[in-house]
Amino acid sequence: MSMDKAKLVVIKGAGDLASGIALRLVHAGFSPVMTEVRAPTAVRRTVCFSEAVYNGRARVEEVTAVLVRTIDEIDEIDAMSACMARKEIALFVDEKAEIVRRINPAAVVDAIMAKRNTGTKITDAKTVVGVGPGFTAGDDCHAVVETSRGHTLGRVIYEGGAIPNTGIPGNIGGYTIERLLRTNASGIFTARKRIGDFVHRGEVVAETVPEHNLGVPVPITAAIDGILRGILPSGIPVPQGMKAGDIDPRCEKDHCFTVSDKALAVAGGVLEALLHFGFNTKNHG
Repeated sequence: MSMDKAKLVVIKGAGDLASGIALRLVHAGFSPVMTEVRAPTAVRRTVCFSEAVYNGRARVEEVTAVLVRTIDEIDEIDAMSACMARKEIALFVDEKAEIVRRINPAAVVDAIMAKRNTGTKITDAKTVVGVGPGFTAGDDCHAVVETSRGHTLGRVIYEGGAIPNTGIPGNIGGYTIERLLRTNASGIFTARKRIGDFVHRGEVVAETVPEHNLGVPVPITAAIDGILRGILPSGIPVPQGMKAGDIDPRCEKDHCFTVSDKALAVAGGVLEALLHFGFNTKNHG
């Protein structure tokens, strides 16, 4: 089965921002392929293609990603071609993004959101885009897209890098750090509420059972009223202090199941960067 590599973009990561990027690129006629780790920890799971790692398939709005296991378990070209024929996204468990070397894509987008460069090189493809802090345009990539909420969100940087990570989430509905849920102990995580549920300040949203003290859960409570927009999956091991969920004080339930304004802005920046460097779905190479 043939595949048009001129449309091929490898997106490293499949969390909420990476998924927004993939969705917008599909709409623009590109053919994204995504990579993920073996145990993703995205919290906005209803809008993350990374959920395909756990469930085999994941649908974000009207686009579906399909897990293709590891790159050694199947012929990646045939797998991607089959997905593209069905207008689906192929997602590989490929923690080192070895698929970049194996298929030579037209572009690479690093949207892992590790706050640092975990191995992306400007030589990985004709066009390489870094998303968020940790990249330097002209050094390890051709362009960087700003991810910090505010006036420059989604702006494409062609020289230098994005705003350094502050550790404080963006302001939504008048709240910043209060929106986040974090684990109070290391151990096994259990969600007590589902994405889309309304939660009250002080209510137990999730808990962690410490490995050294099984049977005594450590609760995670909401700091504000709002809609639970994201929560980790139950049953995974977590360290203390890990981001475990996200509460949206705007209380718009539909926001839990559609790509966010931030993801769309960042995706628009990625699209601009690809077009800026001459990439298009009709003639690139």
